Amino acid sequence: MTTLSDLNTCDPGAFVAALRGIYEHSPWIAERAAGMRPFASVAALKQALQAAVTQASENEQLALLRAHPELAGKAAIAGELTAESTGEQAASGLNLCSPEEYAVLHELNAQYIEKFGFPFILAVKGPTGRGLTRAAIIATFSRRLKNARATEMAECLRQVHRIAEIRLNELLGVQLRFGPQVMAWAEELGAISDSEDGLTCAYMTPGHQRTASQLRDWMREAGMEAHIDAIGNVVGRYAASRPDAQTLLTGSHYDTVRNGGKYDGRLGILLPIALVRHLHERGERLPFHLEVIGFAEEEGVRFRSTFLGSSAITGRFDPALLEQRDSEDISMRDALVAAGHDPAAIKTIARDPASLLGFVEVHIEQGPVLLERGLPVGVVTAIAGSSRYLVELSGVASHAGTTPMGMRRDAAAAAAEIVLLVEQRCSGRGSLVGTVGQLEVPSGSVNVIPGQCRLSLDIRAASDEERLAAVDDILAGISAICARRGIEEKLWKLVEADAAPCAPHLMDRLGAAIIAAGLPRFDLLSGAGHDAMEMARITEVAMLFTRCGNGGISHNPLETMTADDAEIAGEVLLDFLRAPVPAA
Repeated sequence: MTTLSDLNTCDPGAFVAALRGIYEHSPWIAERAAGMRPFASVAALKQALQAAVTQASENEQLALLRAHPELAGKAAIAGELTAESTGEQAASGLNLCSPEEYAVLHELNAQYIEKFGFPFILAVKGPTGRGLTRAAIIATFSRRLKNARATEMAECLRQVHRIAEIRLNELLGVQLRFGPQVMAWAEELGAISDSEDGLTCAYMTPGHQRTASQLRDWMREAGMEAHIDAIGNVVGRYAASRPDAQTLLTGSHYDTVRNGGKYDGRLGILLPIALVRHLHERGERLPFHLEVIGFAEEEGVRFRSTFLGSSAITGRFDPALLEQRDSEDISMRDALVAAGHDPAAIKTIARDPASLLGFVEVHIEQGPVLLERGLPVGVVTAIAGSSRYLVELSGVASHAGTTPMGMRRDAAAAAAEIVLLVEQRCSGRGSLVGTVGQLEVPSGSVNVIPGQCRLSLDIRAASDEERLAAVDDILAGISAICARRGIEEKLWKLVEADAAPCAPHLMDRLGAAIIAAGLPRFDLLSGAGHDAMEMARITEVAMLFTRCGNGGISHNPLETMTADDAEIAGEVLLDFLRAPVPAA
């Protein structure tokens, strides 16, 4: 079997020959990467091959794409594919298509080539390397056919690199220690849902309780002491050899948005469990207690209150929230009691900051930055602060045909102007972003000027000063728009969360672990909120982002990542854990 050492030490011709099947009919990629040797790791080799493609001309990139065969196309039927492509298409059963499936794929191939000028490329072995179903392939084909050409070309190149990654793993006999297990666990949890269609796991539903029990069981099987606390957090403890050692916390949330993805939050619980299992099997103890926490609630789906699990850990849980009611008029208190929890015990969950070394959270990025840079992981610099408001506008509903334009008090027109105000104020301002995510005309009718309109505001930035200045300008602008248009405004503040910077020395430890894995360190901001924001109130925090596929989509069933990226994240976190974090 070929080894990385072989590739590092052989002559350039032998290097190219060894990698001849990695990129379809494109030896120039290996030729250019040969000059970057030696490679510290397989990950570094993958990055070098990817860089050769990224730095190539557009014509060379197009030639690479056009070297790939159509899925279940004429070449496949005639048995004219490379051995690698033949095996990959067979892994997803594309050689067993029904006549109807062949007809669909034939039509999709024709439409795709006509629109883009290169064949549809998909790593049909999928995120785990075990193969996608034919139904999933056809659904992906149909969805991507709607992309713009530049977007689709970039996605095809990413798929080419994923194909190359899988082939390189096979060539070098790479055995992933953590990634496949994490992906399998995520699939198992993803099958536990409040709804039959899609994944929804809301606070203290039966599905939520089943998920918590499964996480607890996996923690125990991995060698941890584990329990479910009074708020529903699943807590696993891997004790140090010294009872008086401090504790490093890690974890994330296991609840989901409605019809969400399998990895948001859950990656940050499952990956540390896999690492603890590895440590336990080796009989290896860390110089600190390690606690993995599956936070019970972060998304706010059922009771419209976020960070319930982590706020209990920080001692900031508001008991008044127990009286919040869901859409079926069930109080949070009653939901907890029905699930066997004691709300009075929530206050006992709070941790003593003096006992803690810090908190590190692994999370999918939920965005496209790492994806577009071709990087599997990145170091988070800070979690953006957030200001959220609900705005209600009241004008006058009147006849759309008889009311002159200059005499209208149109609430929807005011809302439209506000949307553009938010876009203008937040554009081109670094980390500052602004969103109107909800926009509603209650009881609207096609022939009635809107008398009422409701909209949301979400303003975020890494700097609280920058965010609050934008909020002030936007609220002042809303008042000016409404005054000019004769519209009454009401405003409710929903969230005011300060930005949470990550601790530089913890960031550096993550960065050093990434470099040790043979990858470049890349730092990025988190625009999304995370439990680490709450944990930053009692201890230093750090975050490691993992690449999110499908254009960076999250909070969506299309949310995806790969076993290889989970593996890299696991190696980085394990290296981080083995480099003891000093007491503050």
